[in-house]
Amino acid sequence: MLRSDRRLLRALAIGVAAVLTLAACGGGGESPAESAGESAGESAGPSAGPPTGGTIYILTLGDGIDQIDPQRVYTGEDLAFFGSTIYRSLLAFNFSPDALEGTRLVEDLATDLGTPNADATSWSFTLRDGPKWQDGTEINCEDVKYGVSRTFATDVINQGPTYQIQYLDIPTLDDGSSAYKGPYDGTGQDLYDQAVVCDGKMITFNLGKPVGDFNYATTLGMFPVPNPVDHPGVDTGETYAVAVPPLSSGPYKIDSYTTGNGGKMIMSRNENWDQASDPYRHAYPDAWEYHFGIDPNVIDQRLIQNSGLDQTAIGGAVRPANLAVIFADAETPLDQFKGRAFSSFDPYTRYLWINVTKVPNVKHRQAIAVALDRDAMRKNLGGDFYGEYADGAVKPTIGSDYAPTGLWESLLGQAIPDTGDPDFAKQLIADSGAAMPSLTFDYPQTETRDKEAALIVTALARADITVTPNPIEASVYYSVVFYDAKGHEFGYGGWGADWPNASTVIAPLFTVKGGWDLSFVDDADFNAEVDAALAEIDRAKQQVLWQALNKKAAEQMYLIPTFFGLTQRIAGSKIGNAADPSTVYLWAAWGSWAYGDMYVKP
Repeated sequence: MLRSDRRLLRALAIGVAAVLTLAACGGGGESPAESAGESAGESAGPSAGPPTGGTIYILTLGDGIDQIDPQRVYTGEDLAFFGSTIYRSLLAFNFSPDALEGTRLVEDLATDLGTPNADATSWSFTLRDGPKWQDGTEINCEDVKYGVSRTFATDVINQGPTYQIQYLDIPTLDDGSSAYKGPYDGTGQDLYDQAVVCDGKMITFNLGKPVGDFNYATTLGMFPVPNPVDHPGVDTGETYAVAVPPLSSGPYKIDSYTTGNGGKMIMSRNENWDQASDPYRHAYPDAWEYHFGIDPNVIDQRLIQNSGLDQTAIGGAVRPANLAVIFADAETPLDQFKGRAFSSFDPYTRYLWINVTKVPNVKHRQAIAVALDRDAMRKNLGGDFYGEYADGAVKPTIGSDYAPTGLWESLLGQAIPDTGDPDFAKQLIADSGAAMPSLTFDYPQTETRDKEAALIVTALARADITVTPNPIEASVYYSVVFYDAKGHEFGYGGWGADWPNASTVIAPLFTVKGGWDLSFVDDADFNAEVDAALAEIDRAKQQVLWQALNKKAAEQMYLIPTFFGLTQRIAGSKIGNAADPSTVYLWAAWGSWAYGDMYVKP
């Protein structure tokens, strides 16, 4: 371990248990503004009891939602919110304040947790009877199949999870792209129809390699979408869920959505949702309202004061300046906030991505990392409240796929102090044989991130590295830096595992097929090692492969790991959680509020 932090050790133990559970069963990105089991009916959420009614208000800095399209939603907060309100999936994660229980798979649209064949190259799921779309029509197998197909239209649908492209048995072309181009183009449709097969209520996914935990992948990016045969004209491609609200499959529907300061998203009950066909969700509030463009310090103050409608409101992460008002230390809320404030490890590793096509010299990338004053960055972000120093992309809470990389101790040839080592950085630049390029640092603009950018500029200047800060509106940050032409040399990032396997970290972040490669890494040898790790269904062997790849990515400085994050949040006093009425909690599955478990107290 990097630090002898007892909470991180405890979280690691929980993560190990989660991975062991995953293996026994045969088995998400961070918001830039915030920077075989029991049946769902028996385990996923409470029995009837908490009151229904009221409105829960979500107060946020952003000008709008990052993405609403069901194949594009990819921040943990949005996956948790939309998966609890308007989108259903084959499987989902249990609502629980316990980290292990909160990452356990339960049934949603499916009646079972999926049945693999002998070598886990094919998975089948049976759909339950009764689920309906907002318009009252049945949600069928073809809707699930169609939703999955949309991800392949990468020229139309992008920025979301791409496990379908990675896993399904569809050939790739010479440029590495899939031979299937999605439902709008139609090229390779026959290949897709062989890979995803509907037979009445059963849907089967045929994979190109063994994937022992494929059922976890169905929790994100595979939401059903009304298929064009049964619902002609509903899916409008790139503009779906933008100009017109999407057709809901969950207990709520979007009534209106306006962005910008003062903008709102208002949801009310979906009259065609039926609790009998959805044992997973318990739709307690009558309505949800997102309120956009609110200063984060104002959000904190409103929730601290806890008056009027703010008693049924929630916000994002508490700002560093307000932590001491709410918490006695990084673990304990003050007495007056107990039950409505918490501090927990989130799923995310914070990092600085480096575009390797624009900074191709590994010594230059290492020099950037070595010159950073991570101590000053951590103090700016809240010190002990923010988390622990990170040594790679994989977070210890994931379990045994993590092993210390030694990055800051010895991996680069000598120990790197938390305050940085500008002299060693200068030596790395000299050893590189090339002049250090000038750099532009992209980041989502908030007051705290502005200060962080200034600290980065100052620290790198000590090593004679010139950096220009480039603030980007938080709500569009990832859509800007995701594209090579718009992003610059390096920038801010945060990533959390989509489920307890480093396959959901290493592959997405460092391979083109992974779909979220902000560093634009495309190394043939590294790709081959990732493919080998993905195909290994012996979890003990697979974890060793992930550990080695995490260390290699750190040494090559495909990204600069900065912190393993904690998060602190506060809710209004009339927000209740059914799974634990004594307190609000962090949902470990997505590092978010447990939206589907919330109710309004009388």
